[in-house]
Amino acid sequence: MMKPRRMQVRNFGPVQEADVELGDLTVFVGPQAAGKSLFLQLLKLLVDRPSIVPELRRNNIRWGSEPAEFFRIYFGEGLGEVWSEQTEVLMDDRPRRRDVIASANVKESPPRVFYIPAQRVMTLRDGLTHPFSDFRAGDPFVVKFFSENIHRLVQTEFVTRDQLFPAEGRMNATLRAALAQALFGSFRLQLDRREAQRKLVLQSASATLPFMNWSAGQREFAPLLLGLLWLMPSGRVARKENIEIIVIEEPEMGLHPKAISSFLLIVLELLRRGYRVCLSTHSPHVLDVVWALGILQQHKSRPSSVIKLFEIESDPFVQKIARAALEKSLKTYFFPIDGPVRDISSLDPADDDEEVRGWGGLTSFSARIGDVVADVVARGGRQ
Repeated sequence: MMKPRRMQVRNFGPVQEADVELGDLTVFVGPQAAGKSLFLQLLKLLVDRPSIVPELRRNNIRWGSEPAEFFRIYFGEGLGEVWSEQTEVLMDDRPRRRDVIASANVKESPPRVFYIPAQRVMTLRDGLTHPFSDFRAGDPFVVKFFSENIHRLVQTEFVTRDQLFPAEGRMNATLRAALAQALFGSFRLQLDRREAQRKLVLQSASATLPFMNWSAGQREFAPLLLGLLWLMPSGRVARKENIEIIVIEEPEMGLHPKAISSFLLIVLELLRRGYRVCLSTHSPHVLDVVWALGILQQHKSRPSSVIKLFEIESDPFVQKIARAALEKSLKTYFFPIDGPVRDISSLDPADDDEEVRGWGGLTSFSARIGDVVADVVARGGRQ
């Protein structure tokens, strides 16, 4: 089965026109409601329709012959009209409109895209995992399916473990320590078995914190972390069979920059394992790292420079991650509110194009603050 490399879209919801070539790491930036999430959900639909349609039918979800009915079920309530007669979609230069809107039975195959949505905190309400059937029909498919995956993971694969993270055998020790310190401090993520249904709690030597007493960043990151643990099997198996693309929306929510750095180190490990990763973000910190990696690649830097970016101790495993990072392709796209999606992959701070040098608006405000402050200082405080 061919791996998707290029996706072209016209007149799809707020996306007027997009021509996106997927790199090993592809980053999507832009303001809210510009279409980043819809574009990524459409990517999953194009690649994974043979797993999506059977999953919907297993959960007794039906739709009629009108395309809008299916899109309301897949994208979520109120989004049935994102698709119109003017919508055009190509995957690797092949028209795919008919493949998307057809509602006939399809031959089932495993999903190839693992999607971690921005609304992931919904999957751990009160620290309990939730199956697909707990959600409303109008909730986005990617939220329900991710929640189902997490639910199965906690109730089956992790059933013999009380402590989920940090735990030996799950993630390399160096990565595990960096992430644990940045996210949980002296606490550990574990299962509380005192009730009928296993519940996630944070446990220290002297206290147990229920879900509602966690920080916002811990609540947002815990379901993402569970997904990451599943994607990185221990032993000689580098990756999950069939999964080719990992989509992670807004991983920075609620996180301190140090925690974002630790997460990005995990992303580099995913790349080393052979996955391709798509991130949507509003964090300049994420683009800082992507820009720096691009510069290091251009100058044929050594792995030691990558390791310095993350301020961690060097060891043979981390060196493998750094070496692989210098060989991966990096792409960045800007989704505007109005106008075509832009390839800003150079991230050149000296570019004449404001969207390129301002990284799709993520650094332009800070630059303007610096200009105003510098002007005031130069004038001796008078304006």
